Parts: sequence; structure tokens; C-alpha cells
Amino acid sequence: MPPILSLHQVTKQYPGVLALDNVDFSLDKGEVRALLGKNGAGKSTLVKILSGANQPDSGEIRIDDKPVSIPDTRAAFDMGICTVYQEMSLVPGLTVAENILLGRWPQLRLGAFSMIDHAKIRKIARGALDQLEVTLNLDEQVSRLSIAQQQLVEIAKAISFSPRVMVLDEPTSALPAGEVAVLHKVVRRLAEQGHGIIYVTHRLQEIPRVADTVTVLRDGKVVGTIQVAEATPKRIANMMIGADWQPTEWGAKSNPGAVKLAVRHLNRKGWLNDVTFELYGGEVLGIAGLLGSGRTELVRAIFGADAIDSGEIQVNGTIVSHPSPNRMKANGIGLTPEDRKRQGLILPFAVLDNLTLASLNRLNIHGILQRQRAQGLAMGMVESLSIKTASLSVPTGTLSGGNQQKVVIGNWLNTQPDVLLMDEPTRGIDIQAKEQIFHLVRDLAQQGIGILFISSEIEEVLEVADRILVMNRGYLTHQFRRGEIDLETLMTLVMEEIGHGQDTASTSPASVAAPHA
Repeated sequence: MPPILSLHQVTKQYPGVLALDNVDFSLDKGEVRALLGKNGAGKSTLVKILSGANQPDSGEIRIDDKPVSIPDTRAAFDMGICTVYQEMSLVPGLTVAENILLGRWPQLRLGAFSMIDHAKIRKIARGALDQLEVTLNLDEQVSRLSIAQQQLVEIAKAISFSPRVMVLDEPTSALPAGEVAVLHKVVRRLAEQGHGIIYVTHRLQEIPRVADTVTVLRDGKVVGTIQVAEATPKRIANMMIGADWQPTEWGAKSNPGAVKLAVRHLNRKGWLNDVTFELYGGEVLGIAGLLGSGRTELVRAIFGADAIDSGEIQVNGTIVSHPSPNRMKANGIGLTPEDRKRQGLILPFAVLDNLTLASLNRLNIHGILQRQRAQGLAMGMVESLSIKTASLSVPTGTLSGGNQQKVVIGNWLNTQPDVLLMDEPTRGIDIQAKEQIFHLVRDLAQQGIGILFISSEIEEVLEVADRILVMNRGYLTHQFRRGEIDLETLMTLVMEEIGHGQDTASTSPASVAAPHA
């Protein structure tokens, strides 16, 4: 049988960038194809062409071996191609059922009048969820759902179009580890029902669990398509980068200096339970824990973004009363937040503006911005962090994910911090960009900055941290120095209590050893 979808010699060029270069791609009915590549490899352009958001400059798209044109997103839906993007498009104030049929609410005619047919909305929405074998309250507001449940609503919305091809763009990037397996089961179930799935991801460990085949893009070209059994992390990384790649092997452990940050008995109802630890200058302290373990809430509390119920925060030996972002910044604390697009950057603003947002107080004299000084500060950070941008005036939203993340970090480095709180600094960026971030983190530690490093990828914490704290349901439960624990053991500790429903109240922070014990 012919492929359900195929692309032949598809090319797309933007000013100065050949985004897709004579791409050949095909997808069979019931196949899950993982689509991989570095930031800028062409994945997003390919997805946009399939969704009807962009048009190719040349080449041919076929469905069931018949040439088609996809002039807009409506046409893509009509042809049975649905895309679920990484940034969800749900309306928080509407119900699950209303979101699944968003923009397509059936009407009930009453003479010259019409009204929304809520019963039909619920019926169609229930059918879409039943196809996924997922149970959700149709009348629940989406804002009250977990991120994982919201992702399932997005997929159910796509299912309601009766698609033949589904494109899932980084569907697990914001999911806790326990929910990823649920999504993978849903994807496999869709494939068994005959849907063709294009699964875009940066997480190499997901591929053998969900995909049948793997296509790798590099610099707008298809490097190759292989069976999932052949898709070892090393082979895929080599295909993506174009050269042999190995995880970084760091040298000797850092030699921590004085205590930069001390957290004592920090409590926030429902999130933090008697959290106590110290961070030393020149040290990378990793926090390993599942989404929802309290990691993000911890750094937000330290930074003063969220209020605490009790506890004490010391910076360089001085207690900071009533922490607030401005007060913590003034005391030498910086925070690169979990969601760079919503909390770390103003995407339409120029690179110059985003690199100097946190240091405007240093660049103003009597309320007047010293533009030349700001440009010097920003250009210095572009050079030192190797930020790839055509100029300082380019909108930050046009940069790749890795370069956007460097801008977030550079913005806070321009404040000359003593402590940098880094929450998910590698989310949604490719392997090479991650390695650059790792090198940057280690270099900053060598300069004497204390780094608190959080990542959902436990491997990253093991790779970059000098010391690791395990966080579970708001408690710090274990501590290890570099080299004292392997990945399997750490993963077990991270998941054991949450995974088995044990009461973490029995785990006291006192069980966490002293940093230099």
C-alpha cells in the first residue's frame, strides 16, 4: 500500500536560511515516526508545512499517493492532518468538552433562533476521550486539570477531527515522569487504530518506548531514517550533530568556598516541608525530583516570587527578611525560570533588551537609559556565551531554543550574581545546546558562583552537579556527592515514595548529610 503521507523534494527558504533542503519523507498507516534534530534543523518548518501554517517553495506533498496542496490549517484538518503543538491552545475558563470542540460548537435551531447544543458537544467530546480510553470530567474547567490531563485534552481535540495523520510536537516536555508512560500508551493505541503519528521530541530515552522508526534532520536535510531497534542514543546523537558525541566527562570536583546561600526550615503549605540546605560558592548543587516534588516551588520561594509560611534564608551570612525578587536580586540572587518564554523573556523584544532587563538599575542615570553602555553589556554577553544572533536588534523570539536560553542566563549574569538558581535550563533544547549549557554552568562555578541546578532529566543532574539533593513531596530526603550514586539508584529514590504512595512525613530532612561530611 502507498504511504498515508509522503513529501518529495520539499524545500523552504527564509531570508538567509535554507530551512528545508529537498526533503523526502513518508509515513505509513499505523506507524509512529519519531522526528529528531537540533534546534534549527528544520523540524518546526516541516511541521508548519504539514499543518498548513507555511507553504513550501517547491516540492510535492502526497496523501495516499495523490498530490495535494495545504494552503491553510483548515485545509490540513479537512485532509485529516492534525497538529498538537508544544504550547497548548486550550481556553482555561472553558470545560473539557467545550475545549475539545473549540470553534466548532454545534448549534441547536429553535425557529429563527439558535443556541449551543451542549448535549451534542458532550457526546462528541466523550467519543474522542473514549477513543483514547481516557476518563476525564467533561464539565471540569481546563484550568483545574494537571498539565498531563490538559495534554490529553489537546490530543482528544485532534481526535475529534477524525485525523489520519497526527503530529505531536514535544508532547511530554512539560509532563511529570509518571504521566509520560500514560501518553505513550495513548500514542501506541492511536497507531493501533490506524493513525499515522509524527512524534517530535528531544528526549532520546522516549524513542524505543513509543516509536517504530526514526527520521533525523540536520541543517534542513534528512540525514536518514532508521528502525527503532537501531536507534541507540549514540547513533542518533551522531546523526543529529554530524560527528561523534560523548557526554561530557568533567575533571576534578570543584573546591567549594564559603556558604553563599543557607536555607533553614523553609515551609510552604502543600509544597515545602522543613527544607534545610546550604549552597557553597563554586559549587553546582543539583536537585533531583519529579515534577510536582516541590523543586520549582523551592527556587521561587528562595527568590521571593512565592511567599513562605516559615523559615529563614541567608545570603552570604545575612538573613534576608521578607524575601522579594527585588530584594533577592539586590542581595546577589538570580533566577532563570522554568518557563523561559513566559517568565524569562519578552519574546518580541530585541536581544539587547532581554539581555539587560534584570540590570536596568545599573544602566539608568536619573531615569535615562544609557543606551551605549547597555549595548556594550549585551554585546559582551553575546560574545562570552556564544549567542548566535544576527544583531542585538533581532527579536529574541526568532532565536533557537538554545540561544533563547543563553539570553535568559546572560540577562542574570549581567547582574553579577553570587548565586544563580537555574530551573530547567535545558528544557526543549537539543543535545549540542545542552552541552554548551553544561559547560557554561561548570565555568560559572569555577568563577565562584553558587549554582542551584534543577532538571527533569535525572541524567543531567548526575552529569553536571557536584552534589545532589533528592526532593520528594516537598521534603529533601537524600544527599549524595558526585560519583556516589548511579542513574538507576537515583531514579528509584526520586520515584519510590511518590510511586508507591508512601508517607513522606516519615522522611526527615535530618537524614540529609552535611555537605562536607
